[in-house]
Amino acid sequence: MFRSISLFVLLMFLSFGSFGQKGQIEIIKDPRLDFLVKKQGMVVPPATSPQITGYRLQLFFDSDRKKVEESRGKFIATYPKIDTYMTYSAPNYILKVGDFRHQHEVEKIKNQLISSFPTCFVVRERVNLPRID
Repeated sequence: MFRSISLFVLLMFLSFGSFGQKGQIEIIKDPRLDFLVKKQGMVVPPATSPQITGYRLQLFFDSDRKKVEESRGKFIATYPKIDTYMTYSAPNYILKVGDFRHQHEVEKIKNQLISSFPTCFVVRERVNLPRID
């Protein structure tokens, strides 16, 4: 019995000794982490550009992004003032152009481009308000 009591007392002293340890923890981190945390915490307002129902001209689509970008460059060289929009809808990249209010406006551009882009067609969708030059 004396042995069990002495063993108990010994274990008590050892356990109290383990709680009495003190130390320091040094955290070494990349300073770019603070920037990333701040960036993730930023509130991004929604897009507020007014949109209307209008028309765009879908010029080209392909699964190869480089081909679509080449077509975009070809179009911009001819019509620098008309906005271009490239989207991805699996498995294709789609090139659409223009923010037209009326169908006759987009048909006029389509007739000019049909020889360069034989697969182009008119798409009705939400478009940005056209630019005023």
